[in-house]
Amino acid sequence: MADTVNAIDLIPVLEKGLTADLANLTKWDNYLEGEQPLKYMSEAMKEELGDTAVELVLNWARLVADAYENRLDVEGFRYADSDTEDADLWACWQYNDMDEQSQQGHLDSLALSRAYVLISSNEEKDKPPRNTVESPFQVWAQRDPKTRKVNAAIKKWKDLDKVEHVLVYTPAETVEFVKDGGDWKQDGFEDKHNFGIVPVVPLVNKPRLLRPDGMTEFRDIIPLADAANKMATDMMTSAEFHAMPRRWAFGLKASDFVDRQGNPVSSWSKIKGRLWASENKDVNVGTFPEADLANFHGTIKLLAQLTSQMAALPPHYMGFNSDNPPSADAMRSSESQLVKKVERKHTFLGGAWEDVQRINLMFMRGNPELEDRDYQLETVWRDPSTPTVAQVADAAVKKYESGLVPLEQTRIDLGYSATQREQMRKMDEEVSPANQIAGIVKANAA
Repeated sequence: MADTVNAIDLIPVLEKGLTADLANLTKWDNYLEGEQPLKYMSEAMKEELGDTAVELVLNWARLVADAYENRLDVEGFRYADSDTEDADLWACWQYNDMDEQSQQGHLDSLALSRAYVLISSNEEKDKPPRNTVESPFQVWAQRDPKTRKVNAAIKKWKDLDKVEHVLVYTPAETVEFVKDGGDWKQDGFEDKHNFGIVPVVPLVNKPRLLRPDGMTEFRDIIPLADAANKMATDMMTSAEFHAMPRRWAFGLKASDFVDRQGNPVSSWSKIKGRLWASENKDVNVGTFPEADLANFHGTIKLLAQLTSQMAALPPHYMGFNSDNPPSADAMRSSESQLVKKVERKHTFLGGAWEDVQRINLMFMRGNPELEDRDYQLETVWRDPSTPTVAQVADAAVKKYESGLVPLEQTRIDLGYSATQREQMRKMDEEVSPANQIAGIVKANAA
């Protein structure tokens, strides 16, 4: 009962932490979705243009986030003293649909600075622990300022009936509460584990010593994206009024703009693409030269180049290709900085996923004590670079033939999954010389 009371006492503090960063999270989420408010077109200009021109959003924030997330693929978990991935941990991963959930978690981490993984026991017997990836809009983890480790966490949401729920995570248990008449009441769900560790792991982007909850990948991109969006909108406005030759006339009245039946012509016909003529000899008509939009093109390109540099994106990501397509070597060279940044993210995110798997092991074993080798767990990531298949195969075969690496490592280098490699090992056993001889002897004996 004491643990439950402590969990209730934690709710006000955890709720405050959950809402403290809401404004920033909303801002970054809007940029990811291309829904940020654009304030550089005046209301008077909007009224003048109507639907003929809109505020244009070049969603570079999404481009940057996708460029990193596309290279963050977990392929397994391996102990340092093993040359193959652990089958039980990978089965737990697959059971919880973490191939899909991890991608969403990585994307939210990049865009919103963090996401969270919640671990709990499974109500179904003989099934792996439950793992879910959660949004920072609903989950917040409190850290001990001394150790920077999570010492309590909360998940808050509303059900379909708009009833508020919270899950409170402590080192001893996870308890659910429901808002009833303005007060929190325990809902009956209680997961007592007594592991001495909170089963919540943050997936943090760019953590720092005094900012352990990280930072969005958009921090340096937002000012450049705003400037580009303004220039793109100004370009559309200029195209509406100045990109085509503008005509002037002296001596014409509004009533002169009628068709053969005497009906007034549309404003569009007055502005674009129609011939102006009058029988009045005193009417003078002429045109102004059209405006060149190249200054907008150049400015947007400059902003794109700056964004590319800040985010370490290769030139072809932003469309800066020359007339000749870049060679494979040139593309790999241009991606080297991006690959290095992704590998750095492998370090922090990989450490978080290893913490998740160690907590899974506690639930699987029903014991908070970890073995020494559990601290040597490694996350296996897909290679973030983009070498050609032929180059990878050539390098892997040469290392195998020279005796530098065994066959299993060669298959890992070639990108085969743990399941595929297991099938290959069975095929190797079936066609091994010993099995072939045994088959011949058995056939002769028959």
